[in-house]
Amino acid sequence: MKLIQRLLLACALLMGATLPALAGETDPLFINLTTDEPARAGMGLTFGLHQHENGHPLTVFLSDKGVLLGARTHARQYAAQQEMLVALMKKGAVVLVCRSCLQYQGMAEADLLPGLQLSNSQLSGGALFRGNTRALSW
Repeated sequence: MKLIQRLLLACALLMGATLPALAGETDPLFINLTTDEPARAGMGLTFGLHQHENGHPLTVFLSDKGVLLGARTHARQYAAQQEMLVALMKKGAVVLVCRSCLQYQGMAEADLLPGLQLSNSQLSGGALFRGNTRALSW
């Protein structure tokens, strides 16, 4: 009986170790960027850029204080992050902005960088729940 239990445990451990390797090479990535801290935002955007360059379709969702990263009115404070957002969009990534978060921060669509899209439930849900999508937050 103990031998069978050990074999089952070994099989389970082996399968668990190989499951991450089975992730699709082009599974979409959804990054929920909530931070306005430049270093943390840069880490999330850099990670997304690398994954996008590796073939993973990328959606960046700016929410909470993350909407500040996409505002032209904050260009001085977030110059590096805005350059990254523009570079991502040029490479085909989609950048969505939470409408209510933007309003909460006292901004409007006119304050956003060109190319950023105000989100709605269809856009964000469509990106987040697309088959095999992986989601991360910063």
